[in-house]
Amino acid sequence: MGSKCSKLTSCCWASQQNEPIYEAPTRVEKEEKSEGDELPIFCEFTIEQLRNATSGFAAENIVSEHGEKAPNVVYKGKLDQKRIAVKRFNRSAWPDARQFLEEARSVGQLRNHRLANLLGCCCEGSERLLVAEFMPNETLAKHLFHWDTQPMKWAMRLRVALYLAQALDYCTGKGRALYHDLNAYRVVFDDDGNPRLSCFGLMKNSRDGKSYSTNLAFTPPEYLRTGRVTPESVVYSFGTLLLDLLSGKHIPPSHALDLIRDRNIQKLTDSCLEGQFSNDEGTELLRLASRCLQYEPRERPNPKSLAAALIPLQKETEVPSHELMGIPHSAASFPLSALGEACVRKDLTAIHEILHKIGYKDDDGAATELSFQMWTHQMQDTLNSKKKGDVAFRHKDFRAAIECYTQFIDAGTMASPTVFARRSLSYLMNNMLQEALDDAVQAQVISPVWHIASYLQATSLFALGRENEAQIALKEGSILEEKRNETS
Repeated sequence: MGSKCSKLTSCCWASQQNEPIYEAPTRVEKEEKSEGDELPIFCEFTIEQLRNATSGFAAENIVSEHGEKAPNVVYKGKLDQKRIAVKRFNRSAWPDARQFLEEARSVGQLRNHRLANLLGCCCEGSERLLVAEFMPNETLAKHLFHWDTQPMKWAMRLRVALYLAQALDYCTGKGRALYHDLNAYRVVFDDDGNPRLSCFGLMKNSRDGKSYSTNLAFTPPEYLRTGRVTPESVVYSFGTLLLDLLSGKHIPPSHALDLIRDRNIQKLTDSCLEGQFSNDEGTELLRLASRCLQYEPRERPNPKSLAAALIPLQKETEVPSHELMGIPHSAASFPLSALGEACVRKDLTAIHEILHKIGYKDDDGAATELSFQMWTHQMQDTLNSKKKGDVAFRHKDFRAAIECYTQFIDAGTMASPTVFARRSLSYLMNNMLQEALDDAVQAQVISPVWHIASYLQATSLFALGRENEAQIALKEGSILEEKRNETS
């Protein structure tokens, strides 16, 4: 199936206004009103686009747990400088292409700042993929159960509960009340540290395309009887998440309800939260959890009433989420290397010196493969064009470098990230900005974790006046460079 939106052009990235839902009169409200991110309309992509965006579905780009129990893998990627998450279903899922497209398009109509929204899908042959906004700051499970530097603060846990209830209320209001496998791995954090509900859980996930499956650790009672998820089942799962937030660990609902009946709040409370909340606050959250966990589905509250009950509990409402989480903000300054500084200054001479100095040492296996094929005349000609390009690059004859490197690239014998990087800089020197950006992107497709490629993208984007995207690429380059230095 061809792409109905072959590239994310301005027609795809059309403005979409988020619809208002419950909002506390706080700093958060001001933040949402000034939210400038515009989301594209739902698009259908080709498998080739998504393969390129994820560097060939490279293992380095996998961001989800996967295996026999979770065969559908999620990759991070970049499509026209927009960071994306790509969920690739296993080949036995969704045999009916029409049902998959209908389901994806339906979920793709949702647009809200409480969701990690669905941007598009791919349905070619046996391939079934979803494309969503990329959330860079891990999952609730990571921050709650496997934290590194600090446990999640009480005020942030309350904010997570509220935002999640608001997300479910929005979905319910849009006719998407069912959610597959609601748990701490489905809650992800955006650039600002705000929690969002993954849109992937809104998709049905079965061979017949009609029902939801579940891998829940704590399954709603009615699911055991009927094998079906209902809106009330989702509320039950929300109750288990409230227990997670209060305790900082997985607690079986039946055990939790026994402790609640015995008024034994202490055993349910995360010891890391000592002194951060009153007994009344803990009691109220437990009361909400116990209502969600009622055995009879009809006795559970709906998301709208849950959100209304959670608003008065909010604390430190003027503090941004990234501060509560201890996450560096995307707009905050971060240390830059000499190369990063040169990119910000658009100091092409300094970048040239660095690229010339590192040579081809980052082209894994390229020299070996080239030398093996040197016996052919065609390969010798290709190598000669590369060598001529290197001489021109060294002597700053950038037009000649572009011509020679183009001959090498067009031969198609060897994919060299360094050649693309050098031609990218040569294009920049000749003020061919879009060509420079395209080459920097291609260098990263070949070598997904190469910091030079990200830095050259940042330089090109700065030159194009695309400041926000340039800052993202600059930060990515800095992170990749730091990781590289740590491993070496």
